[in-house]
Amino acid sequence: MARFNATVAAATLTENLAGGEAYSETPELELASLLLTSFAQDQFYRSADATFAQVRGLIRALPDKRFAAQAGIFARNEYGMRSITHVCLVELCQVAKGEKWLRRAVTNAVRRPDDATEILAYQLATYGKPIPNALKRGVADALAGFDAYRLGKYKGDGHKLSLVDAVNLTHPKATPQLSALMTGTLAAPDTWEVRLTQAGSDAEAKRKVWADLLESDSLGYFALLRNLRNITAQAPDSLPVACKYLVDPERIHKSLVLPFRFFTAMRELKTAGVPSFLLGALSDAMEISLENVPALPGKTLVALDVSGSMKGVFEKAAPFAAALVKRLDSDLLLFDAAGYCNGGLGYARVAVNPRDTLSSIVEALAARFTGGGTDFRLIFAGAGMTPYDRIIILSDRQAWVGYHAPKDAHREYKARTGADPAIFSFDLQGYGTLQFPERNVYCLAGFSEKVFDVMAALQEDRAALVNKIKAVPV
Repeated sequence: MARFNATVAAATLTENLAGGEAYSETPELELASLLLTSFAQDQFYRSADATFAQVRGLIRALPDKRFAAQAGIFARNEYGMRSITHVCLVELCQVAKGEKWLRRAVTNAVRRPDDATEILAYQLATYGKPIPNALKRGVADALAGFDAYRLGKYKGDGHKLSLVDAVNLTHPKATPQLSALMTGTLAAPDTWEVRLTQAGSDAEAKRKVWADLLESDSLGYFALLRNLRNITAQAPDSLPVACKYLVDPERIHKSLVLPFRFFTAMRELKTAGVPSFLLGALSDAMEISLENVPALPGKTLVALDVSGSMKGVFEKAAPFAAALVKRLDSDLLLFDAAGYCNGGLGYARVAVNPRDTLSSIVEALAARFTGGGTDFRLIFAGAGMTPYDRIIILSDRQAWVGYHAPKDAHREYKARTGADPAIFSFDLQGYGTLQFPERNVYCLAGFSEKVFDVMAALQEDRAALVNKIKAVPV
């Protein structure tokens, strides 16, 4: 979710993936960036396999391998990152053999039984057998600690490597629930997923399951949001109840679902011919979710990258930008080096009516996403003479136009305005280079409900993220 340049001395001139001038990070910061942003998918400038190779190289470059363990635990437990943390743990176990803390680290990063199966599957696919002792014992310790409900929920039947396979590979200490799993007598847990599976292809049975889940309030908020299309198709009569929960402020605040989730759901549902009242409920829920964004003092500029390489993350970045603008009464700047966003100028100041809905603002921003190159110098040109207290940049940070980082443009902006704004530069793809080697500039990655807490912490402690990670017990 968040990363930054802890020390100016750590930044050295390099080249980013787009071929532009940038600054390198320390292996610690770069690894943290990858673990907190990568969803193990192909990206505009990098394949998933290349990401895994980069994780491998960074771990090997770390002077203290314990940091990789702490970062993996932190990313998994604090920010819910899964596949990339599995890669981290397996790769760490190849190079930190014999470390007493390694077994505990593996156990601490296995939050669910399917973490164990995924970790073992990556180990076998990448390195085969033998499985490193710390990895085997750490997974075994975690498996022995799971209750019958979680073991039943994540049995993994139908997968290449099931939970039964994981037990056979790691030989955990026997428990009654593991014995039941191995003998096939473990009862299926009463979850909504199991109930729907048991309904099979019977349309009436599925309708009754959805109706019962909603009437009994047995569906979590995120599960509700994720299944709106299924409810629409299989239990349309239950949609009014679903909408009642969708717009419940208490549920929204507890769930901490970010605005982009609602926008993504709306875009998917619009093509499914859903009732207009459902889209209206999603729009209302998105507005309520704004209250999760804390008010920040002072004047803010939000700079949104609309270059071509942002295509994969624009659906998240645009709602986040819109939420910041509405909640903080911020100025909004779009930038792309080709100037598509404003007839060749390269940047565009966008006036936002705070009474417009988030969804309408996002749709308007999406219409102006036309591609082009990336040039961070345009941000400071677009800021003009306004002395901002903070500048929030939403970008993949792959600036290349002119092949120069924006240090001079940044310095000139400060000189002409007398301002020294805190700059929060989001790296939305975790590519691992910086555009700013300056003080008072904080490089972050990804979004989560904790992003604003971290922004506040960064201004108090320049090494907040690294210190947090190094405080993780292993």
